[in-house]
Amino acid sequence: MSRELTEAVSDLREADALRITDELLESGADPLTIVAACKEAMDVIGQRFADGQAFIPELIMAGEIMQAISGKVKPHLASQPAEDKLGTVVLCTVQGDIHNIGKDIVASMLGIAGFDVVDLGVDVAIPTVVQKVRELHPQILGLSGLLTTAFDSMKATVAAVAEAGVRDQVKIMVGGAPVNEDVCAYVGADGWGKDAVAAVQLARTWVGGA
Repeated sequence: MSRELTEAVSDLREADALRITDELLESGADPLTIVAACKEAMDVIGQRFADGQAFIPELIMAGEIMQAISGKVKPHLASQPAEDKLGTVVLCTVQGDIHNIGKDIVASMLGIAGFDVVDLGVDVAIPTVVQKVRELHPQILGLSGLLTTAFDSMKATVAAVAEAGVRDQVKIMVGGAPVNEDVCAYVGADGWGKDAVAAVQLARTWVGGA
């Protein structure tokens, strides 16, 4: 049935995907098999995106489906050993920007990929980001922004993390429609994702889970 779930998610059949998820959970299936099936579906969708056979609307819909599945599975994963996780990602839309669709897709896909994602939300104050990095010791900090004015907030956030003495303890990723290699260099991040698929691939590479 996990194969059916992979096909339902990769074909963007939300109702079927949720029904199959419920049936698997009710039958006592290992929730990690559901996660694995979704990861496989994400890889399929990512490849279609790379091949030009899927586009942003499909990514958004896939993200929404995975977010819904994640909500069903998370309570059953609570008892899973921490070592099964690839790592912790603290994620937010930076101060001064309230856009969340792209961030939410990335958060959902990272969760399905096996990361423990702490989503701080949108328009997050720089001190809050620094506090969470100090408190949670994440492997990755993801900063999102859709507005070009967010670049300075990203830069200030990276600088604040450095001033707090924890910059060398965390990889920083930036993303959002206007973000590119030049923006990544400007803000002082370690890498950037041109889309949710690229962000997940980069995160996996950083933690050795590629």
